[in-house]
Amino acid sequence: EPGHGPYQPHEPGYGLYETGYSPKDKQIPEPNTQMLAVQNAKAYLQKSSTASGLNLYDHLANMLTKILDEQPRNVVDIMENISKDVKWSQFQKKMDTLRDEHEILPTFEVAEKRKALFLKAHGEGDEELEDEIADTPLPNVMETAFYFEQAGIGLSKDETYHIFLALKQLISVQPIQTCRFWGKILGLEMNYIIAEVQYHDRAEDEEAEEEEDNEEGGKGMDEEKEGDEDEEKEDDDAPPQSTYKPPPLIPKEDTGTGTNKYIYFVCNEPGKPWVKLPSVTPAQIICARKIKKFFTGRLDAPVVSFPPFPGNEANYLRAQIARISAGTQICPIGFYQFGEEEGDEEEEGIGGRDTYEENPDFQPLSVVEMVDSLSMWVHHTQHILKQGRCVWLNPFQKSEEEEEGEEEEKPEEPEEIQQEIGPPLLTPISEDEGIQNVPAWTAQFSTNLVPQYAVAIIQSNRWPGAYTFASGRRFDNIYLGWGHKYSPENHTPSLPPPVQSEYPSGPEITETNDPSVEEERALQAAQEEALAAAEEEEEEEEEDEDDEEEDD
Repeated sequence: EPGHGPYQPHEPGYGLYETGYSPKDKQIPEPNTQMLAVQNAKAYLQKSSTASGLNLYDHLANMLTKILDEQPRNVVDIMENISKDVKWSQFQKKMDTLRDEHEILPTFEVAEKRKALFLKAHGEGDEELEDEIADTPLPNVMETAFYFEQAGIGLSKDETYHIFLALKQLISVQPIQTCRFWGKILGLEMNYIIAEVQYHDRAEDEEAEEEEDNEEGGKGMDEEKEGDEDEEKEDDDAPPQSTYKPPPLIPKEDTGTGTNKYIYFVCNEPGKPWVKLPSVTPAQIICARKIKKFFTGRLDAPVVSFPPFPGNEANYLRAQIARISAGTQICPIGFYQFGEEEGDEEEEGIGGRDTYEENPDFQPLSVVEMVDSLSMWVHHTQHILKQGRCVWLNPFQKSEEEEEGEEEEKPEEPEEIQQEIGPPLLTPISEDEGIQNVPAWTAQFSTNLVPQYAVAIIQSNRWPGAYTFASGRRFDNIYLGWGHKYSPENHTPSLPPPVQSEYPSGPEITETNDPSVEEERALQAAQEEALAAAEEEEEEEEEDEDDEEEDD
């Protein structure tokens, strides 16, 4: 029979592997024989593989070293994995003596950025915590997310909670009176998380003064440049200037009114710094209605389009936020009411009321009523006119100072412009126009299985991604989408203006044909003859004068 183990019958260690032998037996081999057997066993373990060049002795030593260094749990269950890791480490290429820098995992980077959200400010005690709980503008984002989750709308719980903490961080560094999670706009590279806030009265006044100073500084620079250009034109012989006058610039609405009623902060991810968006202008809203661009996630990215957009992506984002808010922010009817204040009748004559207050006597509507009839919902954000403003402004109407300065010059009065009038505040959404055969809104229950505990969900079909829920006295709006309005057809950019016609051709501007050589010679000969005839006449006149003098 063949021998057992790695030893042959003539080798000293053969007896150790015989069937009737056990290490626990009292028979102990001689020392020389035992040492020889150990050496033979070690030599066998050190035999290199013909395939990989490794040997079992070194492999077991490396495994034991790795186990003792790391000391994992349940080693016997992961021996195979440890063996694979040790073998894999032997086949790494060692090109140089430099150590490889371990790549930082994206999850680790995100965790480091969001680490600050979970840290408390220094010196926070029980008293400050009680004050914070009692009166804080921080919205309950988790509660709102719970209601939207009933209809399968919203973000993941982790992301929602991180946004919740990010809003808390924003409130701690800004003088904010009210705050609301507006929504999330998707981008090609990064997304935008948007917070809608209102400053305290003093902060709003300071911000308005800063904006006015910036605008005045920009106008002053433009006037200086125009003055320098005029001086240069006076010094040099400049061509005649054009008499074309561009249409008057429509000013933007003040902070806290109209399209600039709220201030918006954005960030790409919770934990990153919040950036305040600039105020929106009517020109930006008008141009945003004519173009359709995907967001990149970078606020300083240029917006390449036709017609050219007056600003970068931050301005385009602000314009789209204003459009979405004006068209999709709704509430149950009766939740808000107009306050009884002096001057309301005058405001209604100018452009309608722009303020409202919560109705303390509001009786919550049933979910069935809010789902069955769209007239149970109203807009609580002002409509944006075609002019790009919520309150119409006559662009040709000048202030008293401008009129006094231009009394001497009386330009031609333009034709009367018809005032634009949009739907007033708290208008039912049932009056909204649909797009072709698609209605403007769709209302539904959050569940049909348990209707007595369902939540009323209404979504906008004109702005896909805009949703509103209502349950009792609670309601909220959210937007989760790409920031584009629905269009049944593919977007077609507006065409450039037609090419201007050529200047009418007439004899006063028509160039003469170049004469031929024969015509030039004939003209030269005729000029010489005429010159000779003129000289002869002068000589004859001189002779006649001399004769008359002699006769005298």
